[in-house]
Amino acid sequence: MQIELLQLIEGARKARGLTVIIDVFRAFSTACYIIDNGADRIIPVADIQKAYQLKEENPDFILVGERGGKIQPGFDYGNSPALIRSVDFTGKTVIQTTSAGTQGLINATRAGEIITGSFVNTGAVLRYIKEKIPERVSLVSMGLAGIKPAAEDDFCAEYIKNKLEDKKVNFPKIVEQLRRGSGRRFFNPANRVWSPPEDFKLCLKLNNFNFVLQAMKTREDLIFLQKYKPRKGGGDA
Repeated sequence: MQIELLQLIEGARKARGLTVIIDVFRAFSTACYIIDNGADRIIPVADIQKAYQLKEENPDFILVGERGGKIQPGFDYGNSPALIRSVDFTGKTVIQTTSAGTQGLINATRAGEIITGSFVNTGAVLRYIKEKIPERVSLVSMGLAGIKPAAEDDFCAEYIKNKLEDKKVNFPKIVEQLRRGSGRRFFNPANRVWSPPEDFKLCLKLNNFNFVLQAMKTREDLIFLQKYKPRKGGGDA
């Protein structure tokens, strides 16, 4: 199995084989909480105007996401696990647009298949990869707005790679490094309304979910994320 570490939108465009698009803070952590709360599917959209259009055409759809980390006018919810974890999404279709994660999904046009990745479901990601036994795995860290590296996404990609190679990983050390580094923004009082401190803990709740989110194509040539539970066995994080 060839494992390649890639970064940002440029990396998503280069991805081949089984591709994991990684966004820890917070798109694909939030997406897992949404699906766990009952949503049927998530439609990831790169263009915010397209997201507004889909919402207008489908008033029953739930619109979530951010730009610059902040919830945008007309959105039902922002990009925060803490603010949606108690919301019942049963039977709902959710539109998600973010600055980084959803951009990666849309730009990974050469990937053989795509799943999302975050620390909240890395065990399931590992089981999925081992179940598929692909010749090539592309791990894409989406970073900040898809144009600047972010430590949390790089750590997650390295974590998955190391686990696939049966190497030990010190996850508590990763958490502490993020708390002192890129995760500090969650503890800034000025960000509390749209980026509460609880998000830090919820995004780093290792193996909180036993499913992956697969990217599939709709008849309308949109992508949607659906829940898939890999079989139990080797690959737990």
